[in-house]
Amino acid sequence: MYRYTPTDQRLVDERASQFSDQMARHARGELAADELRPLRLQNGLYIQRHGPMLRIAIPYGALAATQLRKLADITRRYDRGYGHFTTRQNLQLNWPKFEETPRILGELAGVQMHAIQTSGNCIRNVTTDHFAGVAPDELSDPRPYCEILRQWSTLHPEFAFLPRKFKIAVNAATTDRVLIRAHDIGLQLVRDDAGAFGPAGDYGLRVFVGGGLGRTPILGQLLQEFLPRRHLLSFLDAVLRVYNRHGRRDNLYKARIKILVQSLGVDEFRRQVEAEWALYRDGPLTLTDAEFARMEAQFAPPAYRPAETSAVSGEAAAPATTAGNAETEERAEFVRWQERCVHPHKVAGYAAVTLSLKKTGVAPGDISAEQMDLVADLAEQYSFGELRVSHEQNLVLADVHHSDLYALWQRARAAGLATANTGLITDIICCPGGDLCSLANARSVPVAQAIQLRFADPQRLHALGEVSLNVSGCMNSCSHHPVADIGVLGVDKNGEEWYQITLGGRTGHDAAIGSVIGPAFRADEVPDIVDTLIAVHQENAAGGERFADTLARLGAAPYRERAYAGRGRHPRQERNTADDADHS
Repeated sequence: MYRYTPTDQRLVDERASQFSDQMARHARGELAADELRPLRLQNGLYIQRHGPMLRIAIPYGALAATQLRKLADITRRYDRGYGHFTTRQNLQLNWPKFEETPRILGELAGVQMHAIQTSGNCIRNVTTDHFAGVAPDELSDPRPYCEILRQWSTLHPEFAFLPRKFKIAVNAATTDRVLIRAHDIGLQLVRDDAGAFGPAGDYGLRVFVGGGLGRTPILGQLLQEFLPRRHLLSFLDAVLRVYNRHGRRDNLYKARIKILVQSLGVDEFRRQVEAEWALYRDGPLTLTDAEFARMEAQFAPPAYRPAETSAVSGEAAAPATTAGNAETEERAEFVRWQERCVHPHKVAGYAAVTLSLKKTGVAPGDISAEQMDLVADLAEQYSFGELRVSHEQNLVLADVHHSDLYALWQRARAAGLATANTGLITDIICCPGGDLCSLANARSVPVAQAIQLRFADPQRLHALGEVSLNVSGCMNSCSHHPVADIGVLGVDKNGEEWYQITLGGRTGHDAAIGSVIGPAFRADEVPDIVDTLIAVHQENAAGGERFADTLARLGAAPYRERAYAGRGRHPRQERNTADDADHS
């Protein structure tokens, strides 16, 4: 895990002090609210429906146990004892006092944390695979690339006031767990084994540009097939300069780079970027192999146990059972947890483990201070003191020895962190919605919880197989509903909360945007509609097909017709007019 240098520490210390001074001047009336607004936003401080919200940066989702303990301490003393993990691997505090936020940032700086650029029209937190460094299918560890990007983009003077926010994601695995094509820039690490672009074996990046969800969901387009990694910063600098020069500033809803790429066309956008890049492509931003080696050393693997001492399976640590006794169900529960929450690891004898924040009845992504403390303990005891935040709003212990799985599961289960639903329909990605967010059209959490209750039976849940279901409270798509198998979107109809349903979204390298099936439904109808969609799948699935595969084979028509049967409404698509002022 990256550790701050003295320069890093000085930067966050001075930033916290600067923000404290800005807030003090505002309190004295020397800095007006509209003057403070861009300053507080670039320090992660929003004004939400009921008061301030502070978004804390977790660069590329990596946390140390000591940092998580500090977050637990802060939520107890400055908030209401819990936080909310987002799809961008950050943590939000929804109830801090406005005047106390400088003190929070000061304390965060003491554990190498901050809230810099978690909001505002700047380059936001760079994200990556939550299995980075341990995934068996990755080409190389993407975290050094993320850290290089973090250092380049932090307080970059030229990109501090872009037309709109800007998001970058990096993936290095054969499976895209980052959804790179839904970002302003998506980077896929590749290797030129054939020497088609230079010396054989060189690393480079496939660059996608102009992706984004929100009001107008668009998938990014290929900008560069192979960008030598030494040119990573100079090329991205050129992309940002073209965007900064030509991006719309007269229309908030047309200001994202995806609109610029669409209006120019990707070929013309590429021409302008390459013309800009030619001015300084081999200049000071060129990255050397020595710089990559220096950064890679920051992410050296921990001291794994030798393979010969590794147990074959975590099941060896589970209790022996006799048919009919209470331990039989416990063992079955443990096996289900292994199937859903224990993931392959590149080192023999180890696994990555998801700690679910999707227990039925709890707002998805929420975590209490007590749970934070426990996870910190688990990370120290079982995963070399480190953990990850996933895009699905769960936590991951990346380096758990097989022989520790059962003991870990017992402790996680006691704390409500072992729900065996990773990748299943109750593993719902959900924003805070209208309960907290001032931009939301509808409440998302109660709808998500009602769906979870409908599928709470473990046998039914696991028999159904993998289904992604995401719930967003507005068109800003903070919960990525357009790329879920089933998307639920809160909309406003004459002051009432209604919910649109989309079908057919996909993540991964073959990502796709889902389509609205027809008119919106009332909140109390949504669980029934989801149940109906699942029933159509189960009636038509062939040989254990996943929901996505059955839908692709049948098309949306039978799902749409069943959803509206007997409701007296024509299943036509309807347009929502919610503003795309997204703040995620």
